Amino acid sequence: MGQRIMPRAVVWRLIVVALFVSPMVRTASAESLSSHRANELERLVRQDCGSCHGMTLKGGLGPDIRGATLKGADPETIAQIILDGVPGTPMPPWRPLMSEDEALWIANYLLKETD
Repeated sequence: MGQRIMPRAVVWRLIVVALFVSPMVRTASAESLSSHRANELERLVRQDCGSCHGMTLKGGLGPDIRGATLKGADPETIAQIILDGVPGTPMPPWRPLMSEDEALWIANYLLKETD
């Protein structure tokens, strides 16, 4: 039996729900990561996240994750989604591959991304 893909509206509802139920993730600043690791994470966003969210992050299998679209979203909530994924959707958990500080760095990077 094939995998069922949830409509984007349902995914966004799950994200909104996560705003209210997700535990807080530790605050991380760009200074808390080495510049080498920050460059690796930026590459990860562009290549790995881009494989589903589009190479320009404007959407594809996954929704648009550019800063303008995410404007006003809580970085801690975005980090929680990165770490734990979204059950019932193709969004996988990245917790086995990165720390909470790194996920928060990515969330803040996405919020600042304009294009």
